[in-house]
Amino acid sequence: MKKNIGSYNAAFPTPIVVVGAMVGEKPNWFEVAWCGIGDANIVTLSVTPSHETCKGINANKVLSISLTDDALLQRADYVGIVSGAKVDKSKVFAWTKGELGAPIPDDAPVTMECQLIDTYAENGMHLLICKVENTYVKEEFLDEKQKVDYSKLKPILFEPRFHYLRTGDVVGPAIVPGKTYAAQL
Repeated sequence: MKKNIGSYNAAFPTPIVVVGAMVGEKPNWFEVAWCGIGDANIVTLSVTPSHETCKGINANKVLSISLTDDALLQRADYVGIVSGAKVDKSKVFAWTKGELGAPIPDDAPVTMECQLIDTYAENGMHLLICKVENTYVKEEFLDEKQKVDYSKLKPILFEPRFHYLRTGDVVGPAIVPGKTYAAQL
């Protein structure tokens, strides 16, 4: 028997991402745990609008979204627990300016450079709707078809008990289990 635990969003875990934007002449970074997919080239971020990085996102309409791996985790967590209004986070990551002008962390395994296309406000949070324009990937995380190989990357995920999880195990190909089931009917 299942137990009703009330209104609880169980659509977790979600990838931990480092979001970057230019705030004035410097990059600012913060960690976002509530990241989603809206379409093939749409990423959504649920953020508290008072973050310093949000000032740069709103001013420039351009941002970077970087997946986090083991090598990035400490710094990603750090930029999520300190305020850019109080601490200069511009030097936490060495960075390069992307084609749209967003700061791209040099050692992030995968970074999407995005245009902010819309913001939806609800319950004090902002849902940022972002269009992926450029994706920068370290070559060691690409497969033979030049797609991201997540079994090599092993991105870090967040779950709501405030734990980080690591991905990476391949269970099998998509669509095959459904076809196998259909063949049994």
